[in-house]
Amino acid sequence: MQPDPMRRFSNRAEYYAAFRPRYPETLLTFLQKHFSFSQRSVIADVGSGTGILTELFLKNGNPVFGIEPNDDMRRSAEARLASYRSFGSINGSAESTTLPNVSVDFITAAQSFHWFQPKEARSEFRRILRPSGCVVLIWNTRKTSTPFLQGYEDLVAWVTREKKNRVKHEELRPEAISEFLGKHEQAKLDNSQRLSLEGLVGRLMSASYCPLPGEPLHPELIRRAEELFERYQRNGFVELEYWTEIYASPLTQS
Repeated sequence: MQPDPMRRFSNRAEYYAAFRPRYPETLLTFLQKHFSFSQRSVIADVGSGTGILTELFLKNGNPVFGIEPNDDMRRSAEARLASYRSFGSINGSAESTTLPNVSVDFITAAQSFHWFQPKEARSEFRRILRPSGCVVLIWNTRKTSTPFLQGYEDLVAWVTREKKNRVKHEELRPEAISEFLGKHEQAKLDNSQRLSLEGLVGRLMSASYCPLPGEPLHPELIRRAEELFERYQRNGFVELEYWTEIYASPLTQS
């Protein structure tokens, strides 16, 4: 786990909330099919960030606790989701959620498991999960199946070579997920974002490894992003395509 994960996304909450991809509603269908998910299920969304996944469950009618240690991200979620009466915001972490024992039906972690301390998080999850409950790990993983998508990956590779600070969930060993979840179900769902130039730049700025305005590499990053956009845009938009990867388990193993 990298140092200072709780501060890594500070000053990026606005970009993250506006420009990160959402999660497909077919995620709910997957949970209904394979686990006892319903509108009555109580969710602890751990590492909830600005509340992107949290909102999917809130729109479905679920009570959701957003567990987020980063102040900027948590405050962004509180502002965006204030109209949902079934939303509770908690300053906590995967290792210390502060929730009562046996209090939730589902624990979700979207784009966040690779930041956890697995041993401590697993113990905490077992403490708060109800006997029939389930842990769901989720990532949006970019596809590289078109020239534009490969160009975006090349741009990310350039900036991370320069800054040497990227934490990639793709580098997480499959064995680490199996060790944490035990026997589990998994699925890949199609997902995408249609982005203007502003959206493409915002998507880049939401990543912790990209230089923000005022940092040395920022002007060159913007120049390269504009060049990429102009090469592949159609009617003023490009499309980032993803697999939404899901790994889910009752976590009943010892």
